[in-house]
Parts: sequence; C-alpha cells; structure tokens
Amino acid sequence: MPTYDYLCRATGRVFEVRHSIHGKLRSWGELCTAIGIDPGAVAPNTPVERLISGGNVVNSSVLRNPEAPSCDAAASCCGGVCGLN
Repeated sequence: MPTYDYLCRATGRVFEVRHSIHGKLRSWGELCTAIGIDPGAVAPNTPVERLISGGNVVNSSVLRNPEAPSCDAAASCCGGVCGLN
C-alpha cells in the first residue's frame, strides 16, 4: 500500500499515512484515526492537506532480483551511508 504525507496547518506537522491509492483524508479527525493518535485540542473537522511526494511503492514481485545490489564503492564508501554494505 502506498504512503502519503499529510500536512496539518493547525499543528504545523506532517504525518505519513499508509492507505489505498483511492483513499484521501480530508480532516484532522480522519488523519488521527488513520495513524492512531489522539487529536488533542485541534478540532476534528480541521482540514488537512495531502502533499505531493515521490511515491514510495515498489513491489518486489516486479523486480528481476529483489535483493539489494552489492556496494561497488568499497574503497570510497563513507561508512555505510548508502546502506548497501
């Protein structure tokens, strides 16, 4: 399932939510329910805004080799920053 970033202008915070591509959260109350947090003092009907993001969905079944590639930068590696070694 894809992840989406939502901005609540009332709190100034961005939250990552996982839901179907056809779904869209419109209010603070819906957002809080989706991620399981207490709405606190913010009114549940406060609008939230879905932000444009790069789309973080890759289904490993479509990859020819679902394993991560080996690190080719062995000598110039910065201590594993790339996460591939």
